[in-house]
Amino acid sequence: MKSDLLKGNAGVGVGDASASPTTALLLSILQESTGRIATIIFADRLGTSLEPECKMYRLAADVFNDAAMLLDCLSPALPQGPRVVLLSSSSMLRALCGVAAGSSKASLSAHFAKWGNLGELNAAGSVVISYVSSPMATWTCLILLLSIHLAMNRAAVRAVSMHSLNRQRANLVISTYLDQDRIMNPKEVSIQERIFEWNGVLRWRSSSPFAAARIGLSLRDLLASLGPAHERTGSIRDAEARLTTLIRLYREEDFLVWYDAPQRLGHITIKQGAAAESQLKAWALVLWIAHRHHAAGPDATSAAIESSLEVHRITLQELSSRWLDCTSRLRSAGWDVDMASLETTSGSRICLK
Repeated sequence: MKSDLLKGNAGVGVGDASASPTTALLLSILQESTGRIATIIFADRLGTSLEPECKMYRLAADVFNDAAMLLDCLSPALPQGPRVVLLSSSSMLRALCGVAAGSSKASLSAHFAKWGNLGELNAAGSVVISYVSSPMATWTCLILLLSIHLAMNRAAVRAVSMHSLNRQRANLVISTYLDQDRIMNPKEVSIQERIFEWNGVLRWRSSSPFAAARIGLSLRDLLASLGPAHERTGSIRDAEARLTTLIRLYREEDFLVWYDAPQRLGHITIKQGAAAESQLKAWALVLWIAHRHHAAGPDATSAAIESSLEVHRITLQELSSRWLDCTSRLRSAGWDVDMASLETTSGSRICLK
């Protein structure tokens, strides 16, 4: 019993004459608890974003797993206290790897299963691991193989051409269409897109981020962006009239969009029953509005609300006149505009009567 417990926790017990089965058991419980808690928190906070950003989380899972291996190898060199922290961190990273890898693998397998061979693809994901015993050989092989592992997985992830339009791909495709009247196909986008991208940033083609946007906001969040809240009561002042103007402006749409030019932040509120295509149109609209404010220079960020509303109205008219052509060409290029991939958190819906 004692031998089995100490073997199962090589970081605590091996080489320590005072080690006991109780210590090893408590460490095992701590590691397992840390991993379970990390799994719950990670799935709760980032569960919605795992499918739209499956390429990023597929590579992130490999980084988590390789980092856990490094921590395990480093743990014997540390005193018992830091060693326990290190092993608990390793367990947490493996738990994050499990959530990220499992969810992203499901999305990627569904993407590649063109002939209903999902089971075959999942079965091909097994890994065989062998071990070496010399410390120098262990570290040499570890660093070399982990470097190769991450490099090959990065290349593999970059080679995947997803057909859904998440935030980053929507930025690339929509800005190219509006700027050059050309639709990029999934292969072209996969070459240009970044694996790790800041959440919600707006880019015009391959430019640096010039603004950000949030989608799926509640009505209160939208009101807060339209006017300051009272310090004591929290009520939103001077926002009711602006909200009424926005509702009239977007009465034919399934969304409300407001771009706060001074903060360089776009706000998108989705109406109940809105389709994925409407969400894409809302993102395209806030991207175009933000680009126009950015192109106008720093003076435009201090423009009056009325002037900004006029930019919203003109941009909406121009986008609406081109939207049918845009979605038709998107479908022809191979994009799935009916898949909602823009929300990375659980969003809200509003019902206007």
